[in-house]
Amino acid sequence: MTLAENYDALLLDLDGTVWEGGDAIPGAVEAITASGLTDVYVTNNASRAPETVAEMLRAIGLDATSEKIVTSAQAAVELARAELEPGTPVLVLGADTLRELATDAGLTVVDSADAHPGAVLQGHDPRTGWEQLSEAALAIHAGARFIATNLDTTLPMQRGLMVGNGSMVAAVVSATGVTPLSAGKPEAAMFDVGARRFGAKRPLAVGDRLNTDIQGGNAAGLDTLQVLTGVSGAAELLAAPPEQRPTYIADDMSGLFAEPADLEVGAQGGFTADVADGTVVLRGGDVDSTPTQGLRTVLAAAWRAADAGEPATVVRAEGTHAERAAEGWRP
Repeated sequence: MTLAENYDALLLDLDGTVWEGGDAIPGAVEAITASGLTDVYVTNNASRAPETVAEMLRAIGLDATSEKIVTSAQAAVELARAELEPGTPVLVLGADTLRELATDAGLTVVDSADAHPGAVLQGHDPRTGWEQLSEAALAIHAGARFIATNLDTTLPMQRGLMVGNGSMVAAVVSATGVTPLSAGKPEAAMFDVGARRFGAKRPLAVGDRLNTDIQGGNAAGLDTLQVLTGVSGAAELLAAPPEQRPTYIADDMSGLFAEPADLEVGAQGGFTADVADGTVVLRGGDVDSTPTQGLRTVLAAAWRAADAGEPATVVRAEGTHAERAAEGWRP
């Protein structure tokens, strides 16, 4: 039985999982379509409206509708609406879609701290600069609640990792000393909404980033699949605390058609690993062994050691096949 056959829906991250900057990651569209599962897209990117995201997904070959899109902008506005009276002024740092969602929710969008906003909503927008960040800081100093759509520090794009909303939020945190309430992943709410919207009883959460996609899926009580096509690589996996450890690890979305046991951490591919003096030693393997089999083998040993209070942060590969595997890992 394949991994996909164990579930009734996919709750999918976008950036680094399905696409990079709108360009499909090789094999992702084909795998999602071939799985036959309900595909729901749970994204921390708050800069686009659900219909815009759906249009972009259709452009790369996926059968997407706006109902299949759950954004952190929607979640942030829901948080604000739950805490504020209708008509309350809110200072919005974010794309037009965040401003529109706030207006549709019955809140009054303002651009200045002088309007005495009850909350600051901050989402990703490349146009945000010193002036907007300063208005946010002034409003928060005056008592406004601080709500962020997400805390992703980077955003995977075609040219590499660019500045994400979390890095812009950090500027306001530095200026105010106030930590925002985050609406997006790694909170569980977006996953709960996505599953509930389509009546999924056993969804699989899929993403590339451990501290948002995987931690959020775990927080929602779901099985999680990390694909190695985006942000988090071997170094982050090695140091991952329990709440950020995925159920399964795959090179890419084609992992949906592998046997589940082959994607779990543990000794495989002829490799063995043990821990000594804070170092994981990888040995064995053969000509057919893959780097990811070596990685899963290393992680099983490293996580056991960490849970026993003996974290191992260094990997040493011994032997031709083990060295080849380690060289194939993305940091």
